[in-house]
Order: sequence, then structure tokens, then C-alpha cells
Amino acid sequence: MCIIKKDLPEAWIKQKTIIKLDIDEFICACTRAGFRFIDRPEAENNPSLKQIIPYIVLQTRDLKMTAVYSRKGSEKRLHDLKSIGIGGHINPVDSNLQGDDFEQILLSGMQRELAEELEQRPLNDQPDFVGILNEDMTDVGKVHFGAVFRILTDCPDAFVPGEELSDFKWVATDSLKNENLELWSELALTLIQNS
Repeated sequence: MCIIKKDLPEAWIKQKTIIKLDIDEFICACTRAGFRFIDRPEAENNPSLKQIIPYIVLQTRDLKMTAVYSRKGSEKRLHDLKSIGIGGHINPVDSNLQGDDFEQILLSGMQRELAEELEQRPLNDQPDFVGILNEDMTDVGKVHFGAVFRILTDCPDAFVPGEELSDFKWVATDSLKNENLELWSELALTLIQNS
């Protein structure tokens, strides 16, 4: 699912953007901008489009621990970096029953990604929208746009990672600065710490 970059609010598409937002404001602006599904190879090489990516951070409710994993998935440009964000591309399958409702497609895609990447998780711990991130400094960032969510939990041990979440572990949130984080994780960390 892509939105034409110039149709997004100008404040959202700076070279580096971190904005705390209400989900209704995000949904309204994206609905107004319009979206379409583009073949991924084309979307990955077209910086005039932004692929909307749900990016879900897992933290303990006291915010002292954050889940982190090593990047090993299909995005080779991120390998050898650590990530605090679970998520991925929103695909046409996410719109099968949702028509053209941006919010329902976004939430459906996010839940599908969580189900694919976590073999088990406490279903009572649901994602809350925090805000957005954007960066046009890396090849990955130039064609993606992050919708940041956070799941707070009292039961970190109940999260069982799938194969793509290599070396998944819970670490002290204040020690994340010592990890070799991807840029999106650095931005997301700044966003959630200011929430």
C-alpha cells in the first residue's frame, strides 16, 4: 500500500520526521491523500511513493524493558542491524473485506504482521498508535513511511518470536543506545520516549 509522497502533509515528509499524532489525524490525512497498491519491486525503487509500514514496538508496562531482535528478513538492506519494530508491508490481502477504508486496511495489515512474526503473544495486550516517522536518508527510508504503534505488557515472557525475529530478547530500555539499531528504531525510540 503506497501513498504518493507529495500528497502527504509537508511536515510529515521532511528528511527526518518524528511526530506524535492522534490516530484519527493520521487516518484522516492518509485517507485524504489516497492510497493504492503497487507491485513491490516498483514501489521499492520509486521514491515518489511512500509504502505505509505499521511498526510495532514491544515494551513492558513500566517501560523499563524493550524487545529487540536482529534483522534477517527479506529486507537485505537492514541485515546486521538491530530493530525494536515489528511489522511490514500492507498488501492487497489486507483489504479483501475492508473495501477502501484506510484505517481498517492499516489495522488488518498490522494484525497480520504480528501474527506472522510472533508465534504467540498475549491477546489482551493490544497495539496503541503513537505517531509517525519518516526518513529520506537511507535507501530503505526513501520508499517507506512508518506508522508507529506500541504494545505494553506485564508478561514479556509470553511473547514467542517467529523465525524472522532472530535473536529476539528483552533488554533494558536505557541500554538500547548500546545496540546497533537501524535508523527507524532510533527514531521510534525517540518518539515513544516523548509520548
